[in-house]
Amino acid sequence: MSEIRVRFAPSPTGYLHVGGLRTALYNYLFAKSKEGKFVLRIEDTDRNRYVDGAVKNLIDTLGWCGLDYDEGPGKEGRYGPYVQSERLPIYLNSVSELVKKKKAYYCFCTPERLKTLREEQQKNNLQTMYDKHCLSLSSGEIEHNLSSGIPHVVRLNVLPKKIIRVDDLIRGTVEFDSETVDDQVLLKSDGYPTYHLANVIDDHMMKISHVIRGEEWLSSTPKHVLLYEAFEWDKPSFAHLPLLLNPDKSKLSKRQGDVAVEDYRSKGYLKEALVNFVLLLGWNPGDEREFFLKDEMIKSFSLERVNKSGAVFNIEKLNWLNAEHLRHKSDEELLDLLKTDENRFPDEFLLKVIKVMKERVGFIHEIHEKGSYFFGDPSEYDPDTVKKRWKPDSRVNLEKLLFAFKLLDNPSKEDYEDALKRVAGETGSGPGNFIHPLRLALSGIGGGPGVYDIAAILGKDTTLRRIAKALEKLP
Repeated sequence: MSEIRVRFAPSPTGYLHVGGLRTALYNYLFAKSKEGKFVLRIEDTDRNRYVDGAVKNLIDTLGWCGLDYDEGPGKEGRYGPYVQSERLPIYLNSVSELVKKKKAYYCFCTPERLKTLREEQQKNNLQTMYDKHCLSLSSGEIEHNLSSGIPHVVRLNVLPKKIIRVDDLIRGTVEFDSETVDDQVLLKSDGYPTYHLANVIDDHMMKISHVIRGEEWLSSTPKHVLLYEAFEWDKPSFAHLPLLLNPDKSKLSKRQGDVAVEDYRSKGYLKEALVNFVLLLGWNPGDEREFFLKDEMIKSFSLERVNKSGAVFNIEKLNWLNAEHLRHKSDEELLDLLKTDENRFPDEFLLKVIKVMKERVGFIHEIHEKGSYFFGDPSEYDPDTVKKRWKPDSRVNLEKLLFAFKLLDNPSKEDYEDALKRVAGETGSGPGNFIHPLRLALSGIGGGPGVYDIAAILGKDTTLRRIAKALEKLP
């Protein structure tokens, strides 16, 4: 088999959509599993939709996700440049060849004529497509129009009564009737190629072996097949990925929630979890596994296990995976994620907090939110916990603990536990009657890690101060 070469070819029109991330991921995994090359190409020929900064964002987001490309902007290879607006002469020369061979033709129709034609076809319930009016122009008329500077495009001459066959690695053989394929514009009046022309020329010249893209491009594939045939080039293998769906089975869209990778990144999702989640949107390993690290993805991935049917975007699954990947990380890895400019606590302290909170959170930011008492005295005491846990003897019991803890010298978790049990034994009361008010005093809430862990992490001075404060504020 010749070298496997795949590409991810986004348009710089905004942030990277999770559907785009899945396309990039599947291309990346396929290439790596076959020891091939993963190419990034920027398809920026639609200048009306170009967004400043979008290319940098795309590259940064792919890098954050760990999808490093082998060739592309900034990593020039043998087949660059990898930005389409830098390849215009290539497209112009290729179109000229098609015109010479009568495979394509100049079209000088005005927008007004095209609008009238479309309205007439709609009125008669006909498919809206170009009527080949300019195909019959004489060479003299064409030369006169060109020399006169009349605005024009170049169209592909689609032959009638032809069956266009697409052999798709996921969907099998799909056939289209050329009668339903328009004489597509190849070169626009501004001199820029259309998506379809540039896409085919670049895939050929960059020696792309497999075109792996979303299902929405399947209807465009007959146009691409016709272009390959017009140029007399070998076609790549095609694989069209299933649609991404909302839980109500509608197509995933911004209207029903976040769709940009940037959205999930800003909300604190781990990149490993997001990539793992996207992997499962249309692919399965053939067993019960759901948790994957990147190396395992590369070893397991194959196009044969990509589904045809749409994949439902289940946010609960993503949240579960985020928690699983968080717990898989070492405490030191989580420390790097937890540290911020505002959070200036010592590393040793943060590592202790991570150790006791890691199993209790699904996101890094929840360590601060659910364990806020580690980073500052509670400003209030949870009313429900006070009602349930603060008993008539709680004040006396807490006073006894305060006295006992003052006698401890640099206490450990075990020292706090021994002291509490000793006091409880001396009073003939169960340890729970001391643990609950102590937890309330230290954290302001009724749940969380072990109370002895909390006291040990806070340290003796903070523990004593919070007990004293609770005795002042609680009834």
